[in-house]
Amino acid sequence: MDPMPLVHVSWALADNAARPACDAFFREVFGARTAHEILITPETEKLGLDREESLLMIGDTMVIPIAPAGCGAQEGNALGDMLRRSAAPNRWIGIALKVGDLTVADAWFGQRGFKRHYDPGMEAFYFLVPRGQAMGLRLEIVKQDMPGDPRRDSAWRPDCEDPLGIEGLQAIGISAPSLAEARELFHGKLDWPELGTRALPEADCAAFAMADTVLEALEGREQGDAVAVHAREVKGIFHLVFKVRDADRAAQYLRGRGLPLIGQVADRFAIAPEAAQGRLIWLTEATPQGYPVPGSRLHRTTVPG
Repeated sequence: MDPMPLVHVSWALADNAARPACDAFFREVFGARTAHEILITPETEKLGLDREESLLMIGDTMVIPIAPAGCGAQEGNALGDMLRRSAAPNRWIGIALKVGDLTVADAWFGQRGFKRHYDPGMEAFYFLVPRGQAMGLRLEIVKQDMPGDPRRDSAWRPDCEDPLGIEGLQAIGISAPSLAEARELFHGKLDWPELGTRALPEADCAAFAMADTVLEALEGREQGDAVAVHAREVKGIFHLVFKVRDADRAAQYLRGRGLPLIGQVADRFAIAPEAAQGRLIWLTEATPQGYPVPGSRLHRTTVPG
């Protein structure tokens, strides 16, 4: 199977009224740019649109906060109910990965024992690997481009003047019951090469090379550790890590906005999640040994299958 570049990372909001403030936070603090908005209008409401979302670009990484709206605001709507179940601090929906041939991808995942879900009417565009099969990480395998995605233009590059100096997404971290189980899944079944292990302050970490970023599997050291609790009770994505050009400058900027920081600026630091829309998003100037240079490969890579 050819490498599958990252398309986006998404999470849910229970109440659409909270979405504008969430979007504004990422625009103002992370310098996010809006690539596209999916909104309820009289026309889309007639078509049964059940959500609202902004496709936000943080550097060249697309992040999407999604909230139920329209018919999705009603109890019993499948998507709306899923979003409400998924809306919690440090709980994410999952990631989307790009392929060129959905039939080939379906067969590849099927041969490895993954069950696939197709939403009615969308069979030609994507399928889902539900989160229960990948340690809480829902995989959306997509063929189509996202609307308004600037990465479709091979000449496009992100704004180099963003306030944090973001160079790209270095890693996506997930909580794991054990590193052995993570190896079995990510290396054994998904064929993502292991880059090595290291001790982080909060957990032991095994890193795996995805197409254009790194998957960090985290195993807590004690049952009461935040990572271990997340692996038992929440599952899935635990953090994102963005590489920045100048960590001291980025930290100074965030402190100047009155935002509380955790971690160590010389290693990894983050806005405290309670002040960051419930997300743990590390920033770092350092590159761990073996990690690739960060940056989306969607606009540089042909994805045949």
